[in-house]
Amino acid sequence: MALWGQETRIGRPPLFRAARGPLWDIGGTGANFSTGSAIDLPKFHATPTEMSTRPLSLFAFAVATLAPVPLLALGVLWGGIWLWAGFLYMALLVMLLDQLIPHVAGNAPEGAEFPGTDAILLALGLAHLALLPLAVWAVAGASDLSVGGRVMLFLGCGYWMGQVAHPAAHELIHRADRGLYRLGVAIYTTLLIGHHASSHRLVHHRLVGTDEDPSSAPAGMGFWTFAPRAWIGSFRAGWAAEDALRARATRGGVHPYSVYLGGAVLSVVLGGLIAGPWGAVVWIGLAAHAQLQILLADYVQHYGLKRAKRPDGRYEPVGAHHAWNAPHWFSSALMLNAPRHSDHHAHPARPFPALRLPNDAPRLPWPLPLACVLAMLPRLWRRRMRPHVAVWDDPQ
Repeated sequence: MALWGQETRIGRPPLFRAARGPLWDIGGTGANFSTGSAIDLPKFHATPTEMSTRPLSLFAFAVATLAPVPLLALGVLWGGIWLWAGFLYMALLVMLLDQLIPHVAGNAPEGAEFPGTDAILLALGLAHLALLPLAVWAVAGASDLSVGGRVMLFLGCGYWMGQVAHPAAHELIHRADRGLYRLGVAIYTTLLIGHHASSHRLVHHRLVGTDEDPSSAPAGMGFWTFAPRAWIGSFRAGWAAEDALRARATRGGVHPYSVYLGGAVLSVVLGGLIAGPWGAVVWIGLAAHAQLQILLADYVQHYGLKRAKRPDGRYEPVGAHHAWNAPHWFSSALMLNAPRHSDHHAHPARPFPALRLPNDAPRLPWPLPLACVLAMLPRLWRRRMRPHVAVWDDPQ
């Protein structure tokens, strides 16, 4: 099936400017992304008139995010078409729908309320906590799945945990409600990256786009160099930030890192209780699969975008030009509007249905999931992104 993408030309055009010609010569060079490969890529025009006046509904978010869960669960029980459906939903359908249906959801009105938002996040959090041990049993335990079926389930569940459970946890750790916040921490802890709940809020949001932020990749750094730097750096920086809060007596009680580390150990032990040593291995593998996608998202969404340092040594305020965005509708629904990343940094507490697409923000030339795939090929990624990053080297 032929794919298309939204053309991005070099320059600083409005986010929804008319495009001419097909998008992606992924393997080629140059600033004009015209087709140069053997694949015939049909055109996508994302013009201002094609941007809907209506934001995505909560129903759309609920369906997009929750639909894979019963497919994967039924795949555990019966395999066959259900397993294929769950796997293909996460691995292929997302990118196909982004490419084949040229829809850009509108921005919600300022101050709009979405009373069902927390219910969706609660459902996703509980679904994750149920799906993870179920997947461990099905992949490593005494299920009736074939070897191929187990691999497919592993990949499908890992994609869902990285592309859906992670955005849900990300939303939850920004909630003021302590119960919702703890659910977000539980998701990250079971994925063996509990420290993300501290480092993301206390370090990344404060230092994004600077050399001090482990989760902001400078231009030219490949993903496989960035990943260990980001994981280890954010672990240490988050711990230091939590210690600093306690030193100022603004926090008390159990240290969050005790929860993160203790919860990670208990999670792996639970995997062993579910399916023996291989259960522990599979739990770690699923967590690593999800962590890979978390790190890819951080890498892609801030790649090469730096905050200027003022004469007094302070950095300029975080602006719309310090994060990459993507307008594609279905991946936005699946990832709870995570591709509208600039607005999240401007308004961290803003609920995901209300996130907006700034007209003056950098935009990825591909849907976010596809950009993450390309980021795993460092030479190709750097070549394709170089002209886009150059536009934003001088934000003035």
